Amino acid sequence: MTTAGNGTPGPRGAASESPARPGWHQRREGDPARPYVPRQPGAANGTGTRRDWNATDELGYFRTEPWHDDVNPLFADPLADYVTRSAPSPVSVLQAGCLAPLRELGLGRLTGAGFGISVTVADEDTPLTRQVLDATGDGYDDVITGDLRTAVIPPRAFDIVYCAGLLERVGHVELVLDHLAGALKPGGLLMVRMGDRRTASALLDRILPDLARRRLWRDLHPGAPGPFPAVYEKPVSEHGISSYALMRGLVIANRAAEPTLQANPARLSSTVRAACTVIARLTRDRFTDNHDELLYVIRKPEDRFARVL
Repeated sequence: MTTAGNGTPGPRGAASESPARPGWHQRREGDPARPYVPRQPGAANGTGTRRDWNATDELGYFRTEPWHDDVNPLFADPLADYVTRSAPSPVSVLQAGCLAPLRELGLGRLTGAGFGISVTVADEDTPLTRQVLDATGDGYDDVITGDLRTAVIPPRAFDIVYCAGLLERVGHVELVLDHLAGALKPGGLLMVRMGDRRTASALLDRILPDLARRRLWRDLHPGAPGPFPAVYEKPVSEHGISSYALMRGLVIANRAAEPTLQANPARLSSTVRAACTVIARLTRDRFTDNHDELLYVIRKPEDRFARVL
């Protein structure tokens, strides 16, 4: 079972990145994913004014001090670099997919250090997403719902677009990606976490009856609304994203594959892993079981006429 919309991605989803503070959402084990509430500039030192930051020093600080277990350096390191280079200007983040594990971006350390970061969430207007946003929407600076191909998302308005647990559960993926990439400022970063349609877990997600999918979702994602639709269009794959980036003149800065099922402690996870192993053997690894999610950091060139050759 893929971790589509997974609010608890393996060990990173279980603990909060920092102690509870006034104005912050503190997530408890088993709760659905909850967003960070960015602190106002200057809140870190209690003066009400922003510190004077030296980008070189801060880059060294963020790189030498290890991240917490629930932070993914693949996303957090380039985001920290971007934020420190942009200081003292605030940075805007668009979270595409309301169940995305936002904590893996490491926003807690950045906002706690006094950097200004605003977060807007956008997702399909469905009963499941409304259920999540009713509980968590107050934590965002803005909430956008609707058809993600046409939703009113300001163009060239966001420094970071973070898309997790979304692309595998929506149709017309390329049009959705076009809309999200269009929301990026030149030089901005598109960070993608998605299930890989060429994996055994994705195939299992697509072929299981609804009743079995609901049972597995409850065991693998306790307390989280779901399951979401299992669509997995052709672009939701390594080849699909690489082709999309090439055709749109985007630059893949980093990529990775993660076996998130291997770290899931849920009761039925061993059964799911065994089923994925059988599928991989029967298909001779056409649908592999060595990972289930793909991660990408994609940069939008500052020159809009740039093309990747």
